[in-house]
Amino acid sequence: MNAHVDVMDLANRLKSAEEAFVLATVVRTVSVTAAKAGAKAVIRPDGTIVAGWIGGGCARGAVLRAARQALMDGKARLISVQPKALLAEHGVAAGELREGIQFSANMCPSKGTMDIFIEPVLPRPALVVFGASPVAIAVVEQAALLGFHITLAAPAADRAEPLAADVVVDGFAIAEPPAGKIFALVATQGSGDLAALQAALALEADYYGFVGSGRKMAALKADLSHAGVPPERLDRIKGPAGLDLGAITPEEIALSILAEILVIRRRDQRGEATAH
Repeated sequence: MNAHVDVMDLANRLKSAEEAFVLATVVRTVSVTAAKAGAKAVIRPDGTIVAGWIGGGCARGAVLRAARQALMDGKARLISVQPKALLAEHGVAAGELREGIQFSANMCPSKGTMDIFIEPVLPRPALVVFGASPVAIAVVEQAALLGFHITLAAPAADRAEPLAADVVVDGFAIAEPPAGKIFALVATQGSGDLAALQAALALEADYYGFVGSGRKMAALKADLSHAGVPPERLDRIKGPAGLDLGAITPEEIALSILAEILVIRRRDQRGEATAH
């Protein structure tokens, strides 16, 4: 931990760099506590406190546990570290979640109470679009409005106009995959379909979509299978991509695809089981 690093300055730099972290803020203290209301700390996914101060060992364990949970599910939480006697007086047990507050026991002699707000800051969801077809262009334009970090991978000769992508790759090979959740879409539409699908499957993505007919998808899956791609990997490709909205135009097809991706993206945050 570096106490001389400005917490909010570091938080802003990590956010700009698309790095995951937790911002922990002490919002209330009662009796004797090491940190006071307003104290903040930046916590990395490995549990390292890289800036700031939220108290000593009395609260640190509970804060780090909550930080790990927040980075896993993307949900902010409020934890209250209290003496065991006070927890018993309130009729709650350590580890219990009640009315949005997660309780933890303070085993230190100080017997103070600290309430800490745990805020996960995660990279933008990453959308990797392979191809520069009209559907690919429409997806990139609409995804930019939804806050995605967009990588467009397509041969330079296929790109006829500048696109609102954060990263543009010449060809299909992604040398440096983006951080965070990745959603991969192959929208080559006849211009390098197989190569683009192979590049997409090389990514560890939460979603693989293919723009094309079911018959074409089946033929490409057969080619990929002959190339050694395991069946369980192939089963994760959604083709045709998108929800069945009766879409016809590139813009409508893009909308149906992004709607499908949003369902998957938000599923964990709504407490539903993840399905591919």
